[in-house]
Amino acid sequence: MKRVMFPIIFAVLATPLTAQWLKYPTPGIPRNADGKPNLAAPAPRTADGKPDLSGIWQRSSLKYERNVAADLKPGEIQPWAESLVRQRAEDLQKDSPGIQCLPWGPADNTSARRSKIIQNPGVIVMLNEDLTYRQILLDGRRLETDPFPSWMGHSVGRWEGDTLIVDSNGFNDRSWLDHDGHPHSEALRITERYQRMDFGHMNIEVTLDDPQVYAHPWTVSLRAELTPDGDLLESVCNESHTSLEHWVGKLSDEKGVEVKVAPEILAKYVGTYEEQDFWGNRPHPAMIEITVSGGALFAELKGREKVRLAAQSDTNFAGFYGLGIQFVMDARGAVTHLLERRISKDYRFKRVR
Repeated sequence: MKRVMFPIIFAVLATPLTAQWLKYPTPGIPRNADGKPNLAAPAPRTADGKPDLSGIWQRSSLKYERNVAADLKPGEIQPWAESLVRQRAEDLQKDSPGIQCLPWGPADNTSARRSKIIQNPGVIVMLNEDLTYRQILLDGRRLETDPFPSWMGHSVGRWEGDTLIVDSNGFNDRSWLDHDGHPHSEALRITERYQRMDFGHMNIEVTLDDPQVYAHPWTVSLRAELTPDGDLLESVCNESHTSLEHWVGKLSDEKGVEVKVAPEILAKYVGTYEEQDFWGNRPHPAMIEITVSGGALFAELKGREKVRLAAQSDTNFAGFYGLGIQFVMDARGAVTHLLERRISKDYRFKRVR
């Protein structure tokens, strides 16, 4: 298979978990009797009494990272924007900022990426592994009415009780809102609400408002979990991005080579599969649910929408969020696991039900 899709690129760019300071104990944090961090301990506070959001946070946003407009109804997106999303899907999202080694822009806010927050009274800085950053100014200033367009936008923050509220504008219209390619105009305004629930968990709400593209503002919710005893792992796109030369074909090519698989064979694959080889910034262990409907196989990665798989053979299927799936059987013909197929390697999911 020659074409490569967006999630596969991230497998190529993933940094091995053998970096310096990866397991260096974070000083001064609450720990259980066994020495492990106590993520359920009370949230820390700064000297001025505000919740301290400092730390490395792993966001969990599988649904909205791919499609931030998943909760919008038909007709609430401008027709030209819906058409553009369909075209970007057909082109395998190869023009996305992430694939082109450009900053993610507002898509970073609802991604499943890891960020390091550094908090001071007058500014909060968010550092990303791809070397982009955000600064949230807390000195009382307001957003500019005519900001200079930028990739990551301009942000100001304020506290309402224990909730940090961040308003952002000034995004250029070259960035996307999500993996699927929902567009935005330079009128986009984003409001985020951060609430640290305890030492290891944070709730985040993101409200997007772009009247030039969408009928009304809408809000998505995600969670984040603290990653103590570790550090960010540098991932420089331009140093390792060598796959664009293989980025050929169209999404519809899968249907052109789809084969018919007997219903009794499809039925053997139905079940729940648990991740054995952990990869990426998704919650672990990841779970895949396989079902059959209307003579076709469907897969659902927990936290994302269900997708139809296109059979390439009796055991190999395409269409899994841009990846492939291969089912593996033992000598008796019983399905033992599946392989999530990426360009870097195959990742195993054991059948548990």
